[in-house]
Amino acid sequence: MRALEYIQGVPEILVPDNLKPAVARACRYEPDLNPTYQEMAAHYGTAVIPARPRHPRDRAKVEVGVQVVERWILAALRHRVFFSLAELNQAIAEELVKLNEAPFQKLAGSRRLLYETVEKATLKPLPAQRYEFAHWKKARVNVDYHVEVEGNYYSVPHRLIKEQVEVRYTAGTVEILYRGQRVASHRRSYGKGQYVTNPEHRPRSHREYLEWTPERDNPERPVQTHS
Repeated sequence: MRALEYIQGVPEILVPDNLKPAVARACRYEPDLNPTYQEMAAHYGTAVIPARPRHPRDRAKVEVGVQVVERWILAALRHRVFFSLAELNQAIAEELVKLNEAPFQKLAGSRRLLYETVEKATLKPLPAQRYEFAHWKKARVNVDYHVEVEGNYYSVPHRLIKEQVEVRYTAGTVEILYRGQRVASHRRSYGKGQYVTNPEHRPRSHREYLEWTPERDNPERPVQTHS
């Protein structure tokens, strides 16, 4: 996400390595992408074609880019001491500007000039809103019609007891999907062992039991007062 914002656009294709955060199952023709990574790609309107295992030519430009950064940035900073990640990132950003504006040794111009005159026009614009990072997991609905997410429990319609569902959760919300359809949405809780329940998800008998009061058992029973 930061890379796309840095180049101010979205390429037609992303070519990640077959690392687990991006590719759940490697395959030459139809790899299974991590749901979070796939959702991010859909948000930005780009295709994902992972590099093939043991085919370094699929990512040759990336390997060369890593080597250039090691020589120009990491080497330049190797003797400096940093006391925070923010301080280190600031120093890297300053060195990156120098790298991109440095003239080529065998070609005219620089990396920034090449980007501005050739590559930038091929990018699609960024979407209006930034992608909101989300985790995905599969879960089995408990007999109490709740599913567990990070130590807390969220309700679904009681008819889904013992069914397998998908859970998508962000920093603020928890969504539960059954066969691709959203069946529940809750505000995320950050306690431990807490139950977040929509009353409409309870069976009718449970709702009636919770609504029952002692006064309904004996409507003629006098109400005691204290003076």
